[in-house]
Amino acid sequence: MSTTRQKEAARKNIAKAREVQSERAHGVKIPRQTRGLSTAQEDKLPDKDFAFPKERKEPLTDARHVRNAIARFDQIEGVTDAERDKAWKRILTAAKRYDVDVSESDWRDLSKGNKKAAKPSTSKGSTAKASTSKAPAAKRSASKAPVAKRSASKGSAAKTSASKTSTSKAAKR
Repeated sequence: MSTTRQKEAARKNIAKAREVQSERAHGVKIPRQTRGLSTAQEDKLPDKDFAFPKERKEPLTDARHVRNAIARFDQIEGVTDAERDKAWKRILTAAKRYDVDVSESDWRDLSKGNKKAAKPSTSKGSTAKASTSKAPAAKRSASKAPVAKRSASKGSAAKTSASKTSTSKAAKR
């Protein structure tokens, strides 16, 4: 549900958009807020200006688009390795043309680099924490039950009977 304030803001935005669209249609040159290609501009591009020309994915028209194509290279679905090889060659050519530095020599290095960067460095103390925090919920709850027994054995008889009932409930789960 939207609030009345949100509805008013949406109405104002729509009114502004219609006004600007009308002015552009009548020849007034109003700069666009986005710097990317419009759909019409992208449709006019020849197939050779795309990293994946068959799918018309990842245009290579400037340095920003080249960097974006490298960043999103693994996200393209439905292409063969041969098509990826050709696309990577096109990206490297465009990167050279627009002075974009590419550290990877092959597109297969992209996924390897991301996986290495995602792994945290582990020390002796953090290894134990990582293994206990990744344990399934059932194992974690089972490991808590013996702790309750140990703390109950130090206390009174009433606490002991309470801990027995809590451990039996945990065992039933």
